[in-house]
Amino acid sequence: MYFYYNIKNMKDKNFYIENYGCQMNISDSDIITSILLKNGFTQSKNLDEANIILLNACSIREKAELTLKKRLEQLKFYKKNKKIWIGITGCFSKQIKKIFLEKKIVDFFVSPDSYREIHNFINYSIIGKKYFFYDSIKKKNETYADINIIKQKNKKITTFLSITRGCDNMCTFCIVPFTRGRERSTDPNSIIKECERLYQNGYKEIILLGQNVDSYLWIYNKKNINQNQKNVVDFSNLLDLLAKKNPMMRIRFSTSNPHDMSNKVLEVISKHKNICKHIHLPVQSGSNKILKLMNRKYTREKYLFLVKQIKNIIPECSISHDIISGFCNENEEDHQDTINLMKEIKYNYGYMFSYSPRPGTYAYRKLKDNVPKHIKKKRLQEIIDLQRKHSFYRMQEHLGKVEEVLIEGESKKNNQYWYGRNTQNLIVVFPKKHLNIGDLVHVKIKNTTSATLIGDICI
Repeated sequence: MYFYYNIKNMKDKNFYIENYGCQMNISDSDIITSILLKNGFTQSKNLDEANIILLNACSIREKAELTLKKRLEQLKFYKKNKKIWIGITGCFSKQIKKIFLEKKIVDFFVSPDSYREIHNFINYSIIGKKYFFYDSIKKKNETYADINIIKQKNKKITTFLSITRGCDNMCTFCIVPFTRGRERSTDPNSIIKECERLYQNGYKEIILLGQNVDSYLWIYNKKNINQNQKNVVDFSNLLDLLAKKNPMMRIRFSTSNPHDMSNKVLEVISKHKNICKHIHLPVQSGSNKILKLMNRKYTREKYLFLVKQIKNIIPECSISHDIISGFCNENEEDHQDTINLMKEIKYNYGYMFSYSPRPGTYAYRKLKDNVPKHIKKKRLQEIIDLQRKHSFYRMQEHLGKVEEVLIEGESKKNNQYWYGRNTQNLIVVFPKKHLNIGDLVHVKIKNTTSATLIGDICI
């Protein structure tokens, strides 16, 4: 049940929001912002002008939590010198919530299933009351599909669009199923409509988001679950629909789980020019022993076969990865299995981390974090060094080629250059000339670093 109080003459409703985490956090911040704006709040771009500070948290890795803790210590100054309310949204563990409540720095917490009620959490905090929103009435199937997202006015021409929320895979190292709940997919009609609206508002590229986009599944008639029927839309169907309905909109997606990716998805990517030729395919480890401990549901051999399928069906496709070094019980042989897998694939780029136990996960409760920190650090550095070599090798393959690039903005290193990304999600920089953000241009690649392609406009 709800407890309501009569809230009048609310003046301190100016909020400021910060993100700590993944692309899903950024997408969720748009949802939160839209809900608050529709409920009479105003958004500040300056922390000093805000009365309400929202920290959109992430508990996936220890580093993100440490950054959040440090930020909250800094905000103690604001609490002492100004009347403000601090709230944490997004992914946070029960342990973190308990710590912050005891320190009396944070006024309220709002989980991803409760964003529709965030204005009430804030309003009640302002009058010194707690807002009771019981777990029993949380919408566990919440997708926020019907919310008309208000994008902030800026020069960006790429944006995120969530198509699934939560995860069912239960990897032993991951907190997501506990903070974001089980998988649920958004109505494809809502996704198509939102994509069309974003294009009309000037966006040229969308990035479809989900903890596991390949598990996307929408069933129009749940009494007749037959995947051969037209009443079922899977991820390959959704991609095909979006590409056809919005042929001028570039489409990317993240993240894929190797266990769920199908040849149908690969064939749809290959068929449509406006679906970018890049797949983020987290492997986490090259060792079958470690993959089993992680509950990853695929083997090294199946992963390598999938990579071969990708290259056969989409020869120009780039592949990136996530790798965790130093997971529980990882020995030198397991580490070398990961190194050898990297050498066989030669990824375009990747995201590499050393393992940190997350409270609430199976690994935290049942497995021993028994790889010494100095060994984790050493192995991680070997992985990073090898990836840097492979990234440079893959970049060299683009020399002399003409790449189609979507201009996203000015180069950070030289304001006389534009930067954008090609279909493989690689950064390309080139002289400005008479072009604008949002233009699709053809660039001939003349030089490269391990992270950037450098070229010139084709006339």
